[in-house]
Amino acid sequence: MPPLRLASLVSSNSDILAALGVTSWVVAADHHSDAPGLEQARRVGPDLNIDIPALVATKPDLVLASLSVPGLEQVVDGVQKAGLPLLVLDPISVADAQEDVRRIGRALGLDARAEQVVQGWQAEMQRLRRAYPRPPRVVVEWWPRPVINATQDSWVTDLLADLGAENAFADRPGRSAPMHWPEVVDARPDLIVCSWCGAKKLRPEVIAARGLPVPVIPVLESGLGRPGPRLVEGARQIAAALEHLVLTEEALTEGVSRVQEPTL
Repeated sequence: MPPLRLASLVSSNSDILAALGVTSWVVAADHHSDAPGLEQARRVGPDLNIDIPALVATKPDLVLASLSVPGLEQVVDGVQKAGLPLLVLDPISVADAQEDVRRIGRALGLDARAEQVVQGWQAEMQRLRRAYPRPPRVVVEWWPRPVINATQDSWVTDLLADLGAENAFADRPGRSAPMHWPEVVDARPDLIVCSWCGAKKLRPEVIAARGLPVPVIPVLESGLGRPGPRLVEGARQIAAALEHLVLTEEALTEGVSRVQEPTL
């Protein structure tokens, strides 16, 4: 099977293509994709503002999109109206993301390679798992103002469970939710992860300055905000932080009144 001409409209799909070793097949990519090997790809705009005529001009055999980027539905509609062959992914769980690797592999005739990627990913997660006196409660902050955190229907929930921890907002419906800072305090996290989406610089000190006495670590969006093989990068960082926690059953003693509302 000759190489296909591929277009990737989101970073997570580009990361999957890199893991499969086919970035040289990519003729068009969004501006945010930073997987190695995309130098020859034409950049066709930010993921939410894809230049459809420019995309059409690259004559892709297959366009890869993902609804894991909120708002990409409009871009998908534009690609469909342009009549381009399209594969749309919509992962919620880690298992979904792993199955997407297999789906892309099947579409490219690379089933065996895709299975190798998934098995390697699963093996690494098993290696990182630890048993704790109780599951550490973790908050993953996607944005600081307003505070937006990962909730129940996020791959973050599965990833933390795989590590032996739990998403402090696993009982909150949806993929993410804006919150007032006292809600974070009431969730009694043991660890907060700063993984601001699209931020050029992470500032965990901003979260720490709000006054909640728990560790705050930075994890780049590439390692946590993209449902693909690079989730392992974020998992490694979180696992390392979890190993240094001192876990107790006592409630947080800091009153909400002593905790500052977030500022930038």
